[in-house]
Amino acid sequence: MTTSAISDGQLHLAGPSVPLDAAHWPVRGDLAHINLAGKVFVPHYAVPMPHRVAAAGAALRAANQPDADLRDQLNGGTVFNVLDMAGGWAWGQVGEDGFVGYVPLDELEAA
Repeated sequence: MTTSAISDGQLHLAGPSVPLDAAHWPVRGDLAHINLAGKVFVPHYAVPMPHRVAAAGAALRAANQPDADLRDQLNGGTVFNVLDMAGGWAWGQVGEDGFVGYVPLDELEAA
C-alpha cells in the first residue's frame, strides 16, 4: 500500500503499492530509508550512517551472501550509507541515490 497525507496531517492508505526497484530504492519489507517515510509503509525507518569503502574496494551484493548477484564493484573511499547491520553485513545505499545492496562489514570504515 502507498500512503498519503490529507489535510489533517495524518497518513492514510491510498491504494495498491507500486513495485519499487530493489537495486535503486532503499526499502525492504522490514526497513526503509528515513527519507521514504510517508511514501512507503514499513515497520521501521532508519537514518543512514555514512561509511567509506576500505581502500581495497568492496563488492556490493544483492543479498547478504558472498555468492549473491553482484550489483556493483565499489572503489575504495566510496561513501556507503548504512541502514542496517547484521550477520557481518551492512545493508545500505551507495551515496545518496546510488545502488542499494549488501557489503561485508569488514570492508567498510566509519566516515
